[in-house]
Amino acid sequence: MSRASMYVMTTATSPVPAAAPAPAPIWARRAAHAIALCAVPSGLWRIAMASGVYVGYSDQVLRNIYDIPGWGIAYVIGLSVLAELAALLPLLLVSDRWQPLRPRALAALAWTASAVLVLVALWQLVVALTIESQTYLSSGTTQMICGAAFAPLFAIPALMTAVTWSYAKRHRGRGQAA
Repeated sequence: MSRASMYVMTTATSPVPAAAPAPAPIWARRAAHAIALCAVPSGLWRIAMASGVYVGYSDQVLRNIYDIPGWGIAYVIGLSVLAELAALLPLLLVSDRWQPLRPRALAALAWTASAVLVLVALWQLVVALTIESQTYLSSGTTQMICGAAFAPLFAIPALMTAVTWSYAKRHRGRGQAA
């Protein structure tokens, strides 16, 4: 075999890379970034609570219910960090730089996360409307501030579902190729 025929054979037998998916639309990129921003106010509120800033709870409630000072500080700050890290994950759905999973697996994970977020949001509405959850805060003003800090979290399920839909639409049929 000549060198030329060997070269042709090796290039003919090598797999052709799959076409790259279309880039994420601008609205999906903005929605993914909005998800990350929606988690910030509640995280700052929790960190303020753990730091001893008055957020509407009496010292007795902080001690007895939230164990602050104590292990509650680590719990509240850890919850804030974990929530923000989770809120950054939708950026994987609009980024073309790094994909930790195959597109089909990432889409399935994102759809599952969207469903869980919808259920959690509905559950949080139930908890927020119960009488017991409202008795710990000392006044209507602090309840309003707390509500304003946590209200953006209710936008996350809809935003996550939209970003997931966009990702699944762009990667439909490419599940095994990547």
